[in-house]
Amino acid sequence: MKTGVMKAGFAVPQVFTDGPVDLDEIRTISLKAESLGFDDLWTQEQVVGSSNSLEPLTLLSYLAAITDRIRLGVSVLVLPQREPIWLAKTVATLDQLSNGRVTLGVGLGSDSNDAAFGVGEKRVRRFVESIQLMDSFWKNDSTTLKGDHFTVEDLSMQPKPVQSPRPPVWIGARVPAAVRRAVKYGDGWMGQGSASTELFAKNAQYVQELLDAEGRDPDTFAISKRIYIAIDDDADRALKRLEAWFAHHYGRPQMAAEVSLWGSAETVYQQLDEVAEAGAQHLMLNPVFDYDEHLEALSEYVRNRA
Repeated sequence: MKTGVMKAGFAVPQVFTDGPVDLDEIRTISLKAESLGFDDLWTQEQVVGSSNSLEPLTLLSYLAAITDRIRLGVSVLVLPQREPIWLAKTVATLDQLSNGRVTLGVGLGSDSNDAAFGVGEKRVRRFVESIQLMDSFWKNDSTTLKGDHFTVEDLSMQPKPVQSPRPPVWIGARVPAAVRRAVKYGDGWMGQGSASTELFAKNAQYVQELLDAEGRDPDTFAISKRIYIAIDDDADRALKRLEAWFAHHYGRPQMAAEVSLWGSAETVYQQLDEVAEAGAQHLMLNPVFDYDEHLEALSEYVRNRA
């Protein structure tokens, strides 16, 4: 499969399984990732649940203040559970604070917590209208929309984002209908960390077919995958530590073996090559422990394959 120039991002420490939030670790790892030449820093979302996880947009605001050049992204916000006008304002503000470095990742997500957020039926329609609203507020002097979920007449929002025509919107998707929405409404598609390389390869091929069918330039559409990683010469120990993290964050320790890459550095490098060969133009590298050691090992991979 044809791939563009590979880029690599690093997931910042955000989920703290063994104790309180470690702000020094967040700062140290983020600045080191920037100094090592990673393309972007990434957060993820889990608003409710037992995982000891920071809210992603607030964390991005902190990262915007301490970094200078590296891009900043979230992968992904469950868009139906977010109020889109507030979200448009927040992202525009983040883009101003970071001088145009924000990438917004959104997805349909699960409806399991919709009631807690006051979300009703027609989630797909709410998702689409939310993207349309944000897009209009970012681009236009005046926004009007009469939809199933939102009715807006002649409203404006300032300041606009620094990035024009808008901050990139990458859409996380797993099933075919969601992948089609990603290509129709997004600037990129993101394969979840909770998906295997095999599923990613299948969906990446589908994305390419959809881009061809719609006459879109594939060089202007990002294809990314979050990849959970554990580099350790003791592969059994690496897997056990991954399982402990997946039990904390997802409540499913068995998921670690289904979707992660682990083992020695060379073993993981070969597995990352397989993800790139499957169509990834951007690798969102997500270790879940020993961040400093992983930064060093993964920066070597990125340098050798850039």
